[in-house]
Amino acid sequence: MSHHLKNLTRRHFFENCGVGLGRIGLASAMAGGFPNLLKGAVNNPIAPRDTHFGPKAKRVIFMFMAGAPSQLELFDNKPKLQELDGKPIPPSVIAGQRYAFIQPDAAVLAPRFPFTRHGESGAELSDRLPHLGSIADEIAIVKSMHTDFFNHAPAQIFQNTGHPLPGRPAMGSWLSYGIGSDADDLPSFVVLKSGGNLSGGAAMWSSGFLPGSHVGVPFRESGDPILHVSNPAGYDNKAQRDSLDLIRSTNERELGTVGDPEIRTRIDAYEMAWRMQSAAPELMDFASESKATLDLYGAKPGDGKAAFANNCLLARRLIERGSRFVQLYHSGWDHHSQVEKGVTAQARNVDQPAAALIRDLKMRGLLEDTLVIWGGEFGRTPMVEASAALGRSMGRDHHPQAFTMWMAGGGIKPGVTIGATDELGFNVVEDPIHVHDLHATILHLLGINHERLTFRYQGRDFRLTDVHGHVVKDLLA
Repeated sequence: MSHHLKNLTRRHFFENCGVGLGRIGLASAMAGGFPNLLKGAVNNPIAPRDTHFGPKAKRVIFMFMAGAPSQLELFDNKPKLQELDGKPIPPSVIAGQRYAFIQPDAAVLAPRFPFTRHGESGAELSDRLPHLGSIADEIAIVKSMHTDFFNHAPAQIFQNTGHPLPGRPAMGSWLSYGIGSDADDLPSFVVLKSGGNLSGGAAMWSSGFLPGSHVGVPFRESGDPILHVSNPAGYDNKAQRDSLDLIRSTNERELGTVGDPEIRTRIDAYEMAWRMQSAAPELMDFASESKATLDLYGAKPGDGKAAFANNCLLARRLIERGSRFVQLYHSGWDHHSQVEKGVTAQARNVDQPAAALIRDLKMRGLLEDTLVIWGGEFGRTPMVEASAALGRSMGRDHHPQAFTMWMAGGGIKPGVTIGATDELGFNVVEDPIHVHDLHATILHLLGINHERLTFRYQGRDFRLTDVHGHVVKDLLA
């Protein structure tokens, strides 16, 4: 048998047989037999698309505090814990509970900081958050968040994708897929990181089973904003454009033949990289920003200690240029030991930039249709974590039953506090809000019915909220 015949496959038969089945398939695709297949070959896959109803928000900035900030040191003041400090927590409270590192009967640890009320709303905040206190009337504080997972990786992935295991699309990917982007030369979904490693890893900005065009694109803090975007030495723009045109024509011919949507993704990736070569350096250059703006954020370009501040300013610049979803990850909140010292250090890193972002967006007329979210994957226990073997003392363990987040702009009712926990800060007792409820509400604000934003994969329709989730109407302006 000849070498040529050995390499023949069923695909070759359907492409080239005398009855022309390959060409029949192509004609079917062009007539709509494969929806959106060839449409994608000429249309931008992240072009803006219609929403289900009128949106309040057009874009999202999510400041994710990886490691889980202690709500008891920042947002949820519990005087009763002062009374019980050092005493075992009542057995009736902790019956049947599991924890990552401590015994359920560990002693109570009182909040480490004083709280005061702010603004006309009277929002009660720790003295670690003076800048947030100054904009208390612009934000909605949610004290009744709860989740299903008490270890970092699954909880972080769950908060970002609606599922605890890797492989599902991130929220930003769902939005890119569902309503596209207003950016022509920047990604729809951008990831900015500071503070260290992330337990959930790249699964938190994966496009999962959605087309790869909707994946989150990580930007770097220094050097080229995105790896492999700059040309190597001696390779000019004309040579690159000629190469891209040749590659594109080859890929488009293959797309028309085999109909693999990932070929469309490959074409889009090459073209986006080409456009970003000029857009990304200008985006990352803060020279056009005034000193007053840099000082407002505490931004210092090129200074790793100001990475979160720089990223907050960069997030504003990204949404100005049309990106749909900007995810800021800031690590370092996992305070199993010395929670007082740890919260103080991290609050100092994030309080001023986060508040500055709200102020800056409002001054520029962007807050009204930009949804801003701040929070982590779960909360921290009212009980102390102390382990001589692990070198830990005066810390707090993981607590999925109750934690706090805040939101602003984009259709959120400002100056309100939603939900409440019991006197120990242990369980939610008023207006419980699950992670799926948060996701449903975010999609609603963007004009999306969370039950209708679906993608068929392996025989069933998937969605960000899976089979759960309700819009939290008390959060809506």
